[in-house]
Amino acid sequence: MHSSIPRTGLRTGTNHLFIPGPTNIPEPVRRAMNVAMEDQRGPEFGALGLGILADLKRIFRTETARVILYPGSGTGAWEAAITNTLNPGDRVLMARHGQFSTLWAEMATRLGLEVDLIDVAWGAGVPVSEVTRRLAADRKGAIKAVFVTHNETATGVTSDIAAVRRALDDCFHDALLFVDGVSSVGSIDFRMDDWGVDLAVTGSQKGLMCPAGLGILAVSPKALKASDASTMRRAYFEFRDFAMLADTGYFPYTPPTQLLHGLRAALDRIQAEGLDTVLSRHARLAEGVRRAVAAWGLQTCAEHPSLASNTVTAIRVPEGVDAREVIRIGHQRYNTSFGSGLSRLAGKVFRIGHLGDLNEGMCLTALAVAEMALVEAGADIDFGSGVAAAQAWYAQGHSTQSLKIAAE
Repeated sequence: MHSSIPRTGLRTGTNHLFIPGPTNIPEPVRRAMNVAMEDQRGPEFGALGLGILADLKRIFRTETARVILYPGSGTGAWEAAITNTLNPGDRVLMARHGQFSTLWAEMATRLGLEVDLIDVAWGAGVPVSEVTRRLAADRKGAIKAVFVTHNETATGVTSDIAAVRRALDDCFHDALLFVDGVSSVGSIDFRMDDWGVDLAVTGSQKGLMCPAGLGILAVSPKALKASDASTMRRAYFEFRDFAMLADTGYFPYTPPTQLLHGLRAALDRIQAEGLDTVLSRHARLAEGVRRAVAAWGLQTCAEHPSLASNTVTAIRVPEGVDAREVIRIGHQRYNTSFGSGLSRLAGKVFRIGHLGDLNEGMCLTALAVAEMALVEAGADIDFGSGVAAAQAWYAQGHSTQSLKIAAE
């Protein structure tokens, strides 16, 4: 087997990153983080924090929620959401339909909650009819929260949060609505207030185009009130300690100052492009990838087109082809990184991440490399078939942006 890596081990050119996060960091964001250390208690730092919080509320589309930034990850924000609003032994309802919904259920169990699980196929969305049935049967209000993974990154499936909210309202149920938006917020339409979301979790490393290191949590007034009665043990994640952040822009603990400057620059880019335009761009790029998959004669992991994610596509490889080989070939021969199949999908799918700082040319690069890697791994597909299908879609004259995305 040939190798594109010389014996010196030197790789030439750019590593092409097409995993569903962490995502490519725009050059202006990288430059914004290249600043000297500063006094995080200084007179100017609070304005930085307050400005970031105000703009994150626009990304979540909320007027009423409080946004909290935790130095950490989305997983840390998950834990903060649970430990600040629920009590040991509380019953929660959640669907398990991918690796990340599975991990959230495991965390809830480890934190002492009683988890009422709805198991569905990996590739399905949240089963709203079953959620409705269980809520309707819960006449005494034992279910204290419903957990929903908006965009299941392992399978490339986006679920209908508005439908879950309707289920809660139709059943006159008062449970809190928790939503994992780690791979959707900033890339897929997310409407916290309109959907009645009580706790929304995301991170800095996906649609927000920054390095990992910030867990971001938006908390509704209802959830803030619930935190007053929560008896779960917590220290670092205590909501009350972060009240000063909302009021003054200063953190109770040492913040990642350079990362905050990067986030400021990333939010400026989103504002310059326009959030609605960002979402439209993601939808357009994702559709091109899906058309390429169809041209190859392959299937996505998502069971129905209505479930297809606009940030990641999980592609099922043909019988007799190991997706791990596709990923290895892409990386070793073509210096291109694809997402792996997680847990029960290992070897069965590879994933193309198409979120954040991305354009048509970058997606076409991913598809061209995927074709070469698939063929070398044993798939019977025609070179250029997927690329041509995506090109035909991208060339249809969709609106262009005044801001140069992924082009500096």
